[in-house]
Amino acid sequence: MKSKLVLLLVLIILFIGFVVVRFFILDKQNAYGKLKIISSPTASVFINNMIIGKTPYDDKYKVGEYLLKLIPEGNATETASWNGKINVYKNSLTYVNRELGSSDIFSAGEIFTTQKMETAPKNGNYGEIYVESEPQGAIITLDNDEKGVAPLVLQDVLRGDHELSVFMPGFFRRTQKINVDPGYRVNASFKLALDQSQKQLSDVEKTATPSAKPGRTMVTINSNPQGWLRVRVDASINASEEAKVKVGEKYEFLDEKAGWYQIKYNGNKDGLESGEFDEGWVSSEYSTKE
Repeated sequence: MKSKLVLLLVLIILFIGFVVVRFFILDKQNAYGKLKIISSPTASVFINNMIIGKTPYDDKYKVGEYLLKLIPEGNATETASWNGKINVYKNSLTYVNRELGSSDIFSAGEIFTTQKMETAPKNGNYGEIYVESEPQGAIITLDNDEKGVAPLVLQDVLRGDHELSVFMPGFFRRTQKINVDPGYRVNASFKLALDQSQKQLSDVEKTATPSAKPGRTMVTINSNPQGWLRVRVDASINASEEAKVKVGEKYEFLDEKAGWYQIKYNGNKDGLESGEFDEGWVSSEYSTKE
């Protein structure tokens, strides 16, 4: 009787071992996701230092973490290469888009992956989005609604198509259409390229003599999705908000930093959406100096 119990116990252990190997190890080894890579200009694609093709590249790939490298082809000798880590998840798309500039600071792009949420949402119609940016601290906008600064998790995002946008003063904006599936997280990693025109303009202002600047320059608030523009206490997206000013209002120009104009309050209370200020900073992307 005792030997039969021992044999039964051995059989149970072997069965459990088979289940573990079959459903956890072998299943993972045989799991695939989809990998799509595009670039401008065309580039050779290397994964773990082995060439697998050139952009645009679109194929299934085994689940796991990989080192991806893009090396420009042809006559793009003045274009920088790029490398970074990517993850491929089971039955999900990993999307890589790179715009390769003359150096890393003038290059841009994004990486999107989708993975199942660790905790299922209470409402079956929602997913979430995780956004990070390089450099950190970029302003995140979802469907023309400003949400905060990266890195940031956007929870309770309704299933379906959305427009995700990332911006930082002094850098070019990046905007992408994404699809959110219920119970899944979209991981979005953005790389912003430096806006050379902003840098050059800042340098000109620093070196200009007082006599070279106009006596009275105005800043006009341009049309934008919100219908108003934030006035901050300093030229930084992390600076606290003083007020919101309406589109079309004009204010006296005081100073300038890369991506920002300092303005003086014009006394028109009707031009304020909310708050109050004497002097403050507004984004130059949504305003014009004239």
